[in-house]
Amino acid sequence: MVRTRRRSVLLLLLALTVLSPLALYTSRLSAALNPVQTRDFPGEITNQGRGVKADKLNALPLETVSSLKEPVGVVFSEGLGGLAKESTGSSVVFSEELGGLAKESTRSEGQELPSRKAGEHKSRVLSEVTAAADGTEVIEQVTRREAQDGGLASAVSDEQEKTTGSQQQSSSEESLQETVPKQTSAKVVMDNSQAAKTDGKAKSSVLPDTRIRNIKDQLIKAKVYLGLGSIRANSQYLKDLRQRIREVQKVLGDASKDTDLPKNANEKVKALEQMLIKGKQMQDDCSIVVKKLRAMLHSAEEQLHAHKKQTVFLTQLAAKALPKGLHCLPLRLANEYFSLDPGQQQFPNQHKLSNPKLYHYALFSDNILATAVVVNSTVLNAKHPSDHVFHIITDRLNYAPMRMWFLSNPPGKATIEVQHIGEFTWLNDSYSPVLKQLGSQSMIDYYFGTNHANPDSNLKYRNPKYLSILNHLRFYLPEIYPKLDKIVFLDDDIVVKKDLTGLWSINMKEKVNGAVETCGESFHRFDRYLNFSNPVIAKNFDPHACGWAFGMNVFDLAEWKKQNITQIYHSWQKLNQDRSLWKLGTLPPGLITFWNKTFPLSRSWHVLGLGYNPHVNSRDIERAAVIHYNGNMKPWLEIGLPKFRSYWSKYLNYDQHLLRECNINP
Repeated sequence: MVRTRRRSVLLLLLALTVLSPLALYTSRLSAALNPVQTRDFPGEITNQGRGVKADKLNALPLETVSSLKEPVGVVFSEGLGGLAKESTGSSVVFSEELGGLAKESTRSEGQELPSRKAGEHKSRVLSEVTAAADGTEVIEQVTRREAQDGGLASAVSDEQEKTTGSQQQSSSEESLQETVPKQTSAKVVMDNSQAAKTDGKAKSSVLPDTRIRNIKDQLIKAKVYLGLGSIRANSQYLKDLRQRIREVQKVLGDASKDTDLPKNANEKVKALEQMLIKGKQMQDDCSIVVKKLRAMLHSAEEQLHAHKKQTVFLTQLAAKALPKGLHCLPLRLANEYFSLDPGQQQFPNQHKLSNPKLYHYALFSDNILATAVVVNSTVLNAKHPSDHVFHIITDRLNYAPMRMWFLSNPPGKATIEVQHIGEFTWLNDSYSPVLKQLGSQSMIDYYFGTNHANPDSNLKYRNPKYLSILNHLRFYLPEIYPKLDKIVFLDDDIVVKKDLTGLWSINMKEKVNGAVETCGESFHRFDRYLNFSNPVIAKNFDPHACGWAFGMNVFDLAEWKKQNITQIYHSWQKLNQDRSLWKLGTLPPGLITFWNKTFPLSRSWHVLGLGYNPHVNSRDIERAAVIHYNGNMKPWLEIGLPKFRSYWSKYLNYDQHLLRECNINP
């Protein structure tokens, strides 16, 4: 009996010896994991996550919330008989069966859950949030060692190691503790950190070729260092830095993607970075670096501005220049034309020229190939080519070559008429204000830039076409063709893709001009072309009115005469003698002359932009009746947009002997 009692006492003492530290440690760990729950414990618990007085738990230093690391997920089930380990997928769960001595608290989204009855499990989520140098939050997961039966000391040792490691975190982690409220649960912080990592990955996927950009940034930084006084004082460092810059520039080359970089790129870039680190140690004055960067930025902006001006000038020069082939062709054609007998120099079907029942086109140009493409594309897409009549007007220089081209390359059954400006004796200075202005000394000074006191910055107005009367003949159509009632005007930089006879059946509702409006862009409004600071313009027109396009226009010549359009044009030209209402060109006076007299055509009739906009919609091109190469990049020039050139070149026979001899190719 006595022996049995002694054995019971020994077992009870043994149980208390084993379980009391375990219960005390677990309770203290619960308090450390969730500061929100500290009010459930005695006042000894501090706001730094430490449990009872430190002198009682010297062997078990506890961790703060910000320094705890999240295990892979191990479940410890602790009973009176020992320690058993179970694995779970997401959290560490301590199950304590202490006969009702333990309380359970579970953290979920930073809120407390009420205590459960004794004998139930309680869960803890251990996590650590570390702030990387770039501010990215990283969740580090660690695993616990296996706890052998009776191996409590090993488990305690693991905890001590984790605590020691967490106390050695960098200052960046401490700054993160200040920004994250203490009431925030570890789970919320972990979710936010994972979301931040996901966002970072998404952003990096949107920004490809980061290596290329980083290398370029390093080169800029290195070039800044080259100009710093403290760096230049060290000749050996300066020499080495220049060598590293050359190596990186050679590695970078013309690479536009990370995949284009050679294998030794990383090695060269790292060498440059090491040099920059050394240079940073030599240079402590940041203000000097800032000044140097500002100077480089200012210099780069000036260079960019100069390059833009040069680009505009060279583009305008290329647009004005006559390619060698186009210079050769008229010379060869003129030679052949003057070798013909007078009877061979005449076109057939001249009786159709004044028949108002046929489809008449007006085309004014000195470009033989461009004119040929317009005529050929119109005839080839016409349902009844014999009903189409082309009235071509050119200058004296190109008159014979133009006639010879169509005599040797007749456009099927269509009728051709070729005239030159000198035939219109009525078109003189006394009748036409614009003709008088084009020959004036002020216009010559303006065009050739001899008046340096007030030079015009817009080089596009220096184009020779603005000094040619061919560009202004469109305002004299009723005088040129007095027997016609309706005519379609075509520019020489267009291509016809469909039959145009439907234009003559459009009811224009007493409007004079039928044109496609260009309201898609803000720069196609009236205020783009006219000077609305002038009270005459501001009083008579709407700055936001929709512009329209010359290039393919239907003109009702009967209404033109009835409304006296030519006189309206003359009156505005006289008012603009000093170019105060608009600059040179025909579209501004066209907008004024045909104000409230223009009938809007369907956009499918006329698609513009193929001479300057590489992004013209291909569907619009396919549906269009006429496509227009307005802009400097004409299809017969080398600067023409290659993707649109085939629409133009398909209407020329490059096997023609003169084209071959003049080296004109598609």
